[in-house]
Amino acid sequence: MAEVLALDIGGTKLAAAVVADDGTILASDRRATAGDDAEALFAAAVDLVVGVRDVAGRPVVALGVGCGGPMRRGGATVSPLNIGQWREFPLRDRLVDAFGLPTFVDNDAKALALGEGRWGAAVGVSDYVGMVVSTGVGGGIVLDGRLLDGADGNAGHVGHLIVEPLGRACVCGSRGCLEAEASGTAIAAITGRPAAEAPYEVRVRTGRLVGRAVGSLAQTLDLQLAVVAGSVALGFGDVFFDAAQDELDRVARLAFARGARIVGPGCGDGDAGPLLGAAAVAWRGVQG
Repeated sequence: MAEVLALDIGGTKLAAAVVADDGTILASDRRATAGDDAEALFAAAVDLVVGVRDVAGRPVVALGVGCGGPMRRGGATVSPLNIGQWREFPLRDRLVDAFGLPTFVDNDAKALALGEGRWGAAVGVSDYVGMVVSTGVGGGIVLDGRLLDGADGNAGHVGHLIVEPLGRACVCGSRGCLEAEASGTAIAAITGRPAAEAPYEVRVRTGRLVGRAVGSLAQTLDLQLAVVAGSVALGFGDVFFDAAQDELDRVARLAFARGARIVGPGCGDGDAGPLLGAAAVAWRGVQG
């Protein structure tokens, strides 16, 4: 049984693991996303990966990375909107230099979609969207069994679908984006307290906005499943998922989109899902 290294890079945390090809996590660790500059943050990520590699003590065939975007294809450079230290940071090549392994980098939400298709809630499904509703909002789209990449690898940026015309200003420069209305960052700005403390009506509104976005995707792309993960979605629980499904049912009226479902992840919550997603990026790179 072969193993890969997995690294998940998010706005609030870094997580790393050694993952077997059957999805078993053999060793893992995490730490806060911190560092005063680009090099300090990169050094922290490398140290984290070295630590889990040494704990597992197993040979690995590749390194897979899920990182916030946007980025240039394959992680040649990354400029995560929620990681100010990195702008056009050459992540892939720096990791190759650090570990000497085949290294594959993709958007963290695209990675989640890959992981859910390989080991989770979308196993056996050829057309679906994977979404992360957390510090930010991202997505990955699978059609005809193939993850969409787009011209520069950024396909699936569903957090920048407009769900509230003339709504809140978004970090991307537009207004009313899903990320500007339903992300953990946005909820904290709206309510004045952490997303985990959001009142019932905010949890319902967040679910409705996500359901509205999924409805647009279902009718545009002819898909029947959305797998939604992330600390906001999972933290809000049934209130969020019920509201999201209700809104999806309301707006997805074309015959082929009716009955589309929004479900939670099958790869686990916490760090497990993102790490399995990063591992799936590695396996995709190795196996083609």
